[in-house]
Amino acid sequence: MEAIFQFVDEVVEAQRDTYCAIADDIWDHPETRFEEFWSAQRLADALEAEGFQLTRDAGGIPNAFIASVGEGQPVIALLGEFDALAGLSQQAHSAEPTPLTPGANGHGCGHNLLGTAAFAAAVAAKGWLQQHGDSGTLRFYGCPGEEGGSGKTFMVREGLFDDVDAALTWHPEAWAGMFSTRTLANIQAAWRFTGTAAHAANSPHLGRSALDAVTLMTTGSNFLNEHIIEKARVHYAITDTGGVSPNVV
Repeated sequence: MEAIFQFVDEVVEAQRDTYCAIADDIWDHPETRFEEFWSAQRLADALEAEGFQLTRDAGGIPNAFIASVGEGQPVIALLGEFDALAGLSQQAHSAEPTPLTPGANGHGCGHNLLGTAAFAAAVAAKGWLQQHGDSGTLRFYGCPGEEGGSGKTFMVREGLFDDVDAALTWHPEAWAGMFSTRTLANIQAAWRFTGTAAHAANSPHLGRSALDAVTLMTTGSNFLNEHIIEKARVHYAITDTGGVSPNVV
């Protein structure tokens, strides 16, 4: 095991500048779920340059790709994500909110590192397999739409993981280690509320407030959280806050 650790360390350190450049590039081009055209191509091109066989837009899913090397069993998958979050633009090396562009996308969850480090792991694992003549298939799965998009769900539905024996991933953290965990499934729904505009001081009785309806719904969902099973949660986001003038219904 010590020999493997030393080998991985040497391979990663030899290309440290390359990996840092890719992570910085993806940081500088934050793209939200299923819009990661630049980021997906950056990683896919890098894998292809390392000798991996590429399947782009795998399963007909935009920005999903599979990079494969080796043959036979077992089939080991390394999962790479690269999507950003809306509204989290941030300057690097700042612990305080300092957006590069207020309201723009940003990598608040470190996916610029997640995909890049999975790429580094794939390169190291490929080198070990080739050096020692071990059998097995190594795949890097480029997984779009992780942030609320359930990208891997669509990839599974298309059968892209059917022959995979084990899938490994990681996530940026303030510590290094291994862990196994579970998260809740995610089912999304969207509602649009419409009303009738009126002057809040002169003729409020003529108005029908969509914002009031939203408030009633979110208040009810907050009370509902107390009465559902512990493994279920209700979360929400109001994407249009209902105007900026309190004197308009």
